[in-house]
Amino acid sequence: MEKILKPMSGFAALAFALISIVLAIVLFASNGENGNTALSLAGAFFILVFVFLVKGLMVVNPNHSRVCVFFGKYVGTIKDNGFLWINPFYNSYKISLRAQNLNGQSLKVNDKMGNPIEIAAVIVWQVKDTYKASFEVADYDLYVKIQSEAAVRHLATTCAYDSLEDESASITLRDGGEKVIELLEKELNDRLAFAGIDVKEARISHLAYAPEIAGAMLQRQQATAIVSARFKIVEGAVSMVELALEQLSKKNIVQLDEEKKAAMVSNLMVVLCGEKAATPVLNTGTLYQ
Repeated sequence: MEKILKPMSGFAALAFALISIVLAIVLFASNGENGNTALSLAGAFFILVFVFLVKGLMVVNPNHSRVCVFFGKYVGTIKDNGFLWINPFYNSYKISLRAQNLNGQSLKVNDKMGNPIEIAAVIVWQVKDTYKASFEVADYDLYVKIQSEAAVRHLATTCAYDSLEDESASITLRDGGEKVIELLEKELNDRLAFAGIDVKEARISHLAYAPEIAGAMLQRQQATAIVSARFKIVEGAVSMVELALEQLSKKNIVQLDEEKKAAMVSNLMVVLCGEKAATPVLNTGTLYQ
């Protein structure tokens, strides 16, 4: 478990170190005149004090930390910034607390329906627990990369690419939006909590069908769009024909029997549903010729 270590000010330690070296110089200078062994020992002692104090000085930059270990035992983590002093017998390791980006590479996986797709994600992460990041995993940077890739793969296999393959799907990778992002962030936090990593944000940066089926899927999407458009056109055309027949009958403009109504309906449907402009044909005879 992470423990916060509050070190001594480095400026105070530096001041004591300077006083110690000055005293050592004065004692050695006095010893040269008197030849007193006690003064020599005192001078050597202050030199050791100077070395001891100077060796423990360190600078911790903003959003950085130092994990301190004393002969194999975790002592604590320094998160204060500035010029500090710690026990010089501590071994310290630098760990950045800044938010970092992981731009994942494009992965080729099968979605829930078994279709090969390409997917990639951008992840913003930050070290939250320095003890876990230092001692629970061998290399937390590598751990983040591997587990992030595993989380993205798992997300892709649990959701369909779109609703064309699975019409009953409530969440799809293409149309899921915030729900897909929520699932990805939860998966990442669950996997990376062991290493003391907190995922701030995750977004899918690339999503597409694999090249070998992209052409076929594009044709399918186009066909679906065409069918949907045709349905709307026919629906509108039927309403217009119905309105035309109703208005002709209501205003008594022309009397049509069932055969002529069928012919009129056929002609209007061709005109309204056709892709090209209709070419009119003038009938110079009667309605029946």
